[in-house]
Amino acid sequence: MENFPIINLENINGEKRKATMEKIKDACENWGFFELVNHGIPHDLMDTVERLTKEHYRKCMEQRFKELVAEKGLEAVQTEVKDMDWESTFHLRHLPESNISEIPDLSDEYRKSMKEFALRLEKLAEELLDLLCENLGLEKGYLKKAFYGSKGPTFGTKIANYPPCPKPDLVKGLRAHTDAGGIILLFQDDKVSGLQLLKDGVWVDVPPMHHSIVINLGDQLEVITNGKYKSIEHRVIAQSDGTRMSIASFYNPGSDAVIYPAPTLIEENNEIYPKFVFEDYMKLYAGLKFQAKEPRFEAFKGPIATV
Repeated sequence: MENFPIINLENINGEKRKATMEKIKDACENWGFFELVNHGIPHDLMDTVERLTKEHYRKCMEQRFKELVAEKGLEAVQTEVKDMDWESTFHLRHLPESNISEIPDLSDEYRKSMKEFALRLEKLAEELLDLLCENLGLEKGYLKKAFYGSKGPTFGTKIANYPPCPKPDLVKGLRAHTDAGGIILLFQDDKVSGLQLLKDGVWVDVPPMHHSIVINLGDQLEVITNGKYKSIEHRVIAQSDGTRMSIASFYNPGSDAVIYPAPTLIEENNEIYPKFVFEDYMKLYAGLKFQAKEPRFEAFKGPIATV
């Protein structure tokens, strides 16, 4: 199988631009995932965020997770666990308004660093959306505008730790799913692996790399591109040693944004993806996250509907 796509974003300005745009296009059409290096986010900021995330887990979440595992008897399971993930998580909201100040147990330094990191990621997401527009032949700003709704996009971060698991063959770190939203930017552990995507029926490792940002496309981009780009199923495999850090940021449409295929991407005789309000899609997704995405799309076929 060909190598997982790694894109040097520095090359977007200069003589390698055309080749870099082609690599991004190929990654979007054939993988739904790619890994960015030289993306412009300062490495010292990433190092600080990683250090503070791992400290926060050890101080505030590790014991809680151990208690939960004991309570559910997960260490002694004999059959595959299909209704739970081996992860310890919390969520931050950045847009339309931040809730970082309301999250308990975060140090002032951690709040400040995460705010700055989120701002950098937001800028990177919008830069990437414009590169996708260029490759798709859409006018600059089309995707950002499609996500906008009445209050701008929704942007949030899921901070997860995947502790060592005594039964990695029976419990997934995170069960297989596609992401519901727009474009996802992941800062993952560079030492402990676990993230896999499904390509041509085979699970492929997403390589851990120091200071990289992994990008993947969500269901909304599949709809807007009318299937030209696809959201891809992925999962996290639990590991028997090492705790894997994952900081996934989701740049999504605003809750009242109306999502539908870009008219210029609808080709004759091609099936057309549905039109819906993003919030309605999320309500449906909440109960069906770990199931196939196609029935979710089908549920919205016909006139614009609410579920």
